[in-house]
Amino acid sequence: MRLVPSLAVLLLAAAPALAQQAPAPADTAQPEDTHARRAAANRAVAPRFMAVAAHPEAAAVGRDVLAAGGSAADAAVAMQMVLGLVEPQSSGLGGGIFLLHWDAASGTLSSHDGRETAPAAATPEYWLGADGKPVGFFDAVLSGRSVGVPGTVAALAQLHEAHGSAQWSALFAPAIALAETGFPVSARLSASIAGAAEKGLRAAPEAGRYFFTEAGDPLPEGHRLTNFAYADTLRLIARGGPKAFHEGPAALGMLDAVAAPIGPGAPLQPLLSEADLAGYEAKTRPPVCVEYRAHAICGMGPPSSGGLTVGQILGLLSHFDLAALGDGPRAWH
Repeated sequence: MRLVPSLAVLLLAAAPALAQQAPAPADTAQPEDTHARRAAANRAVAPRFMAVAAHPEAAAVGRDVLAAGGSAADAAVAMQMVLGLVEPQSSGLGGGIFLLHWDAASGTLSSHDGRETAPAAATPEYWLGADGKPVGFFDAVLSGRSVGVPGTVAALAQLHEAHGSAQWSALFAPAIALAETGFPVSARLSASIAGAAEKGLRAAPEAGRYFFTEAGDPLPEGHRLTNFAYADTLRLIARGGPKAFHEGPAALGMLDAVAAPIGPGAPLQPLLSEADLAGYEAKTRPPVCVEYRAHAICGMGPPSSGGLTVGQILGLLSHFDLAALGDGPRAWH
């Protein structure tokens, strides 16, 4: 039975993935049927390695790391640092992450849980207001209580310690350079800023200055954006690892940001503490695998729901001869 990771590395990539790959040999045959021809046209092939990410800047950095002899773990670290810069609406240092890593040499699949955790002081009444009733969605989002203890940096460090080959600090250099030289705002980022403008983003002091023009308009597509504060934070992490992010000036800065009010009203008081940040630990967990025809399909287990859900779907599909059904409504259903 062949083991197939359902996700090689999950970096919260919500957009169509873009690949940077080594040169591929030319195709020698063209499939005859339309479905196969379409599939072949959308297939990226590389003889040695490939880096895939939701943004071309991140994919290019990952490819460069692999071309220089780095491991997949090295490429994941470097790509995530770039994604946090160019796709802040999707992922970043302040969030969480799940990773699956396949070690071809030993035939071992490992999974790393860097999901955010709630503050230790959280209780079942966490999302109840002073009147004892559940708070509204955006009242919750725009309060410090919507922020968990971030786990992205810790999980990437854990992955790198186990499977990295390049120097940790060197993996931050591309993102630092890009943050200081600037990058063009993508259409997706511009649309995300516009969509969140009236939902509190414009009112957040630092975010308002960063994501909007002096006239108060969302940054347009193509606007060249720099982020020197992000570069400084990456330098801290490059030198000191997760400890430099979860303790000291970076941690205190996070707590100050979480406590800062956004907009009018009386926001919920945050419970996040220095002890929460300093005590965070990424975890290794057994992946969730399901047998599907000739393969074992593996994904991230709890606290992620993806691996379990994919397994349940494949369990249902295993009762049908999809090849015999052909490409049509019955098979799609």
